[in-house]
Amino acid sequence: MTVTLLPLRGAIIGALLTCGSLAMAAVAPDQAARLKSELTPFGAEKAGNADGSIPAWDGGYTQPIPGFVNGGRRPDPFAAEKPQLSITANNVGQYADKLSEGLKAMLKKYPESFRVDVYPTHRTAAAPQWVYDNTFTNATSARIDAGKLEGAYGGIPFPLPQSGEEIMWNHLLRWRSTAWHVDVRGVQSTANGSHVPSVLSSVDFQMPYYFKDGSLDKLKSTYKNNFWMIRMLNYGPAIRAGEAITGHENLDPDNSQTWVYFTGQRRVRKLPNACCDTPTPASAGISMFDQTDVFNGRMDRFQWKIIGKQEMYIPYNNNRLLQRPSKEVLLDHHINPDDMRFELHRVWVVEATVAPGKRHLASKRRYYVDEDTWIAVLADHWDANGQLWQVGFSNPIVMPDIPATASPQNFGFYDLLSGAWYFDGMLNDSKEQYKIMPAYSDTTFTPEAMAGEGIR
Repeated sequence: MTVTLLPLRGAIIGALLTCGSLAMAAVAPDQAARLKSELTPFGAEKAGNADGSIPAWDGGYTQPIPGFVNGGRRPDPFAAEKPQLSITANNVGQYADKLSEGLKAMLKKYPESFRVDVYPTHRTAAAPQWVYDNTFTNATSARIDAGKLEGAYGGIPFPLPQSGEEIMWNHLLRWRSTAWHVDVRGVQSTANGSHVPSVLSSVDFQMPYYFKDGSLDKLKSTYKNNFWMIRMLNYGPAIRAGEAITGHENLDPDNSQTWVYFTGQRRVRKLPNACCDTPTPASAGISMFDQTDVFNGRMDRFQWKIIGKQEMYIPYNNNRLLQRPSKEVLLDHHINPDDMRFELHRVWVVEATVAPGKRHLASKRRYYVDEDTWIAVLADHWDANGQLWQVGFSNPIVMPDIPATASPQNFGFYDLLSGAWYFDGMLNDSKEQYKIMPAYSDTTFTPEAMAGEGIR
């Protein structure tokens, strides 16, 4: 992939390319002031691109979608739009500079069925004003100290990032509301096209980091720096019914914790290594912990480097994907292209290589992080032999009721070598698609609460 460096941040761009995983200090006030002028409150370029194919950001999409009720199925506000172009194996050369290596590999591997339909670009990213205000404060106070995030609360920590590690912290702490509930389905698809349910779950999430009336001091004292919490109760398939998992992600990765309820033992066990390339029980061991939401968890297994910034075709505003039953969406080797929406957006390209003295199943990774939302929407993974191995994906959707454009645990990966693939957080057959909730009680996300709910 040839990465085009877009004009950005003046002299800072040289530092971006060389800083790797070095944690840098917060930016100066005069740089932060740009968040109130030529940059969006989250740090994206407010202006459109030269030919207008990427429009200017004008505040995002905040108008209610007709017919939507919180807790119900989420409509597609752009359902009437048609693709502007379709990229196939036959014409991929014309658009190669705007495609990830993984998407190009998928077009080559499945030339008869895989394609990239590109729709008009809408810069829908939005957040409440208090989140913007916190982001502005974070710009001059957030820092990384020995892998631990400090000095940030209630907003994007590094809206003017100076390292790849800062960009990935922005992804981990992206805005997606404070508390929410989903009923999800995970599906493993084999190389011969069989779709095997891996999990059916009722899942609650909470981000104390984004409590509107909270503070950094309260996050430290009450929630012990746990910025993200999950409680997942499995009701299927039958062999997994009754299992449960509770997890806490911490601003200090050494303090992140995960517990699992095993039905056979009727016991809650703390996982000793709930990170990195360890298989996650939530996916029945199919996906690694740090593949959740394309990337999740600690970063010290890798060295991080900003490759540049580029205009790329990425999954975006993908409410389209939620509309039809899963049996129509799941093809043998990938999601049905009829149900996917790609748009042209600017992304940060961040490369991760295994750090000296560390190990990981993926020797190198490349992440594509949307500048407007800080969602890692695509990822390329190379194996220990240097072969392009997996293609990670996430599908952001428009949720003006929050307001946000966020990825509702709707992610997966394609294995280019085996031909198998995995899709987690599939909401198509759910009556509730990302229900916004009031803050849960402090006891909800505890191993004790999970043990008390054990039914097998």
